[in-house]
Amino acid sequence: MNDTPYASLSPDLVLDAVSACGLWPDGRLLALNSYENRVWQVGLEDTTPVIAKFYRPARWSDAAIIEEHTFAQELAMAELPVVAPLVFGGHTMLLHDGFRYALTPRRGGRAPELEALDQLQWLGRLIARMHVVGARQPFVHRGKLDRDTMVRQPMLAVLASSLLPASLQTNYRAAAMRLDASIASRLEAVGPVRQLRLHGDCHPGNVLWTDEGPHFVDLDDARAGPAVQDLWMLASDERAMNAVLEGYRQFRDFDDSELMLVPALRAMRQLHYAGWIAARWHDPAFPAAFPFAAESRWWEQHIADLHELADELE
Repeated sequence: MNDTPYASLSPDLVLDAVSACGLWPDGRLLALNSYENRVWQVGLEDTTPVIAKFYRPARWSDAAIIEEHTFAQELAMAELPVVAPLVFGGHTMLLHDGFRYALTPRRGGRAPELEALDQLQWLGRLIARMHVVGARQPFVHRGKLDRDTMVRQPMLAVLASSLLPASLQTNYRAAAMRLDASIASRLEAVGPVRQLRLHGDCHPGNVLWTDEGPHFVDLDDARAGPAVQDLWMLASDERAMNAVLEGYRQFRDFDDSELMLVPALRAMRQLHYAGWIAARWHDPAFPAAFPFAAESRWWEQHIADLHELADELE
């Protein structure tokens, strides 16, 4: 994978890519907060702006990107408030000067108030409806939320990175392997749970609230997994989870045994986060955004956190 995949993605190229769709950019560009991909708000003449998302090369296959778009369109067709890609010439995945990209309508909003029980219940209802659609058929190309993707590959990325101080290599390996074993034991104890198509990264930053209610954005991490994956990041405690589930159960049954997976899913996400930074460190956006990852004390704390997560699972 190219260490600097966006070096040639200039503002002119972004404008040209939007123009190639038959739209008329007015020259206004606003770079939006995104590290894995590059995302721009592009002003258009005589109409509202669009959002142009340029996919990181080699991260997803063409088929996987199209599968993401198809899922978003399927959700939108079910009248769910999901921002789906626009279609040009029968295609949603577009190509310009070697970059794969997609355009979506701009949808504004504010962060949800996760202390408000009525908002949590509302989100639960919408996620349940999303899961009803997600359960209709499986993903073929987007993979699963599993230990290989969320634990083993990130662990190898950290161990191969110069970010991890040599003096902490042994400690990190021991902590990560201990946590992996604890995760495996929890998954085995819970047993098989139903896998379905998920949003995959349903944290508060991917939910925008307007006067009409919430809508979901960014299905870039959509993959197969247990239903609870789309719930736990919105629920900070048992009270909040109960509110989310109260709304969820109005539209779909929920297997309570999945709640036992939450500590394992939280641990997988934290381990994956460090591996993601390590794997992307050569992208110039990452040292600027995550300077703490170059400090030994951050890795010392990360190792301590991994042991604490293992303690919670054991």
